[in-house]
Amino acid sequence: MANVAIVGSGFIGRAWAISFARAGHDVRMWDQSPTATGGARDYIAGVLGDLAANDLLRGQQAGDVLDRISVVAELEEALAGAVHIQENTPENLGVKRKVFSLIDSLADRQTVIASSTSALLPSKFTDHLQGRQRCLVVHPINPPYLIPAAEVVPAPWTSAETVERTRAFLIDAGHAPLVMKRELDGFIMNRLQGALLEEAFRLVADGYASVEDVDIGIRDGLALRWSFMGPFETIDLNAPGGVRDYVERYQGIYSNIFPQTQRRVDWAGEVIDTVEADRRKRLPQQSLGDRQVWRDRRLMALAAHKKKSDQEYGQ
Repeated sequence: MANVAIVGSGFIGRAWAISFARAGHDVRMWDQSPTATGGARDYIAGVLGDLAANDLLRGQQAGDVLDRISVVAELEEALAGAVHIQENTPENLGVKRKVFSLIDSLADRQTVIASSTSALLPSKFTDHLQGRQRCLVVHPINPPYLIPAAEVVPAPWTSAETVERTRAFLIDAGHAPLVMKRELDGFIMNRLQGALLEEAFRLVADGYASVEDVDIGIRDGLALRWSFMGPFETIDLNAPGGVRDYVERYQGIYSNIFPQTQRRVDWAGEVIDTVEADRRKRLPQQSLGDRQVWRDRRLMALAAHKKKSDQEYGQ
């Protein structure tokens, strides 16, 4: 196994630390705030027990995984000998450029440097680096120790070797990498999620459906298939002759809908009053934290179920 460096220990950084330590790597966490890293390790210790109870630690004990995660005071110590560096600083272009400049100057030349950014294109903060060919984005859905998908997004100058090494590293750690051919605003997952959210806000703003009805449509409808199939496999199985047959039968429905979707609703406009009122009626503000814990435990149960199903069906 290898050394992995986590730069920035907020929600994403600490989640990556769990994922990589579970895979057997020695993880060193660094943050410019010592309080942040101390709190991160305490948080990790609290999560590992639940993961062990759901058999999501690859048969390991929680304490053994925690022992692989250390907090270091100096960035140089975190980076020394690392084969993979995962950067998790705020979504600020100026900050990313400064942090990547520092990491590039300190890290071993062969080390992959990945950013967890969900919105910034890698070309925007790596163009000035001497080692820019070993830099890219690895964007997770939080928390990555429960949701395996992770987007691998190269800059125009990222080497093919860096992309392949990163893909293989993620697979070995139990992830499902989405390897983009080139960078694009929103990457893959936010563009898909964004299309769904745009329609959700339109339906509510235009008075066609309530907030809860939209949630029901996904939660108790489409998401049941999407939890184990993607959109292309879904339509491939929804027509007798497969995906081409589906397109021939049903494309007309969507071509009719498409012009109606070419109008944005301002999410922060009047509609947010409706959305927020409905959500706060169903979940008071003070209960958000408890519900987030509930969400993560439901995700653990789903991950355990998917793991068992994959083993049974040989996937």
